[in-house]
Amino acid sequence: MALLLTPTSGGVQDWRQALVAAMPGLDVRVWPETGNRADIDIIALGAPPAGALRDLPKLGLIISLTAGTDALLRDPDLPAVPIVRVGVPPAGDTMMNETTLLHVMRHHRYLPDYARAQQRGEWIKRPITPSRERKVGVMGLGPIGLAAAKVLAAAGFQVAGWVRRPRSADGIEIFSGREGLNAFLARSEIVVNLLPLTPETRGILNAATFKALPVGASMINLGRGEHVVEADLIAALDSGHLADATLDVFPVEPLPGDSPLWRHPKITVMPHVARRLVPTELAPRVRDIIADFRAGRPPAQMVDRARGY
Repeated sequence: MALLLTPTSGGVQDWRQALVAAMPGLDVRVWPETGNRADIDIIALGAPPAGALRDLPKLGLIISLTAGTDALLRDPDLPAVPIVRVGVPPAGDTMMNETTLLHVMRHHRYLPDYARAQQRGEWIKRPITPSRERKVGVMGLGPIGLAAAKVLAAAGFQVAGWVRRPRSADGIEIFSGREGLNAFLARSEIVVNLLPLTPETRGILNAATFKALPVGASMINLGRGEHVVEADLIAALDSGHLADATLDVFPVEPLPGDSPLWRHPKITVMPHVARRLVPTELAPRVRDIIADFRAGRPPAQMVDRARGY
């Protein structure tokens, strides 16, 4: 049996070396050099290249190396086999924790506003608000979102989370369901999106969402580009209802040069750099998933196709 590895961030050869180091003797084949496709029982990938999932008669498991599985679930060749995410440690993804805290702090201390003032040569002073008085909202409390929310709470912010179904989390106020969304938004001066992309969440950052936020709120999107209705975001910024926005993800990447997002004075464009995958850190988790699979044990972090994550 063999594992097929397709390109993902971190470099495919680095992934191959890390996997072989974690599992000596593992037959790792790098797309598109598949060899005999009938030997392949596992595929590990990010976004699947066209045709990578086709004609794999012995395929029994798909391992998603990325947190998001939306591109994988849209693949027309996706077979009816279990999909497992590599998963996130209990403390979350360190890089996502850092990125979330970084951008919340930027907006909390008005850095985008000061940067614009510098370009104008204008000396301004914005109020200095203690973090304990700043209300931050996190949309999506999966393993990454919950850990990031806890980091924000530890930094002193008043943190609330919005989730699909009711749950509890120490130190974090929870809002749930569509019926709880507007109340969550109304109390969130800075909102961070870390939702998965599903049919229900596509376009969720839209005119109605922005209108429900307090005047002068800031929005940070670290989820998926398709969460944002870009025309609605620009309108909310131009009207002054939103103060600023930071975007790290986009429907088309790299962001096209003619996109109005590049030149909008109230938008910070980040080139999808919130995190990167580190093969040597994730390879042991892949090893454990493969060991469970080949021993007939149900793996953790199974993707629910009906929910989309």
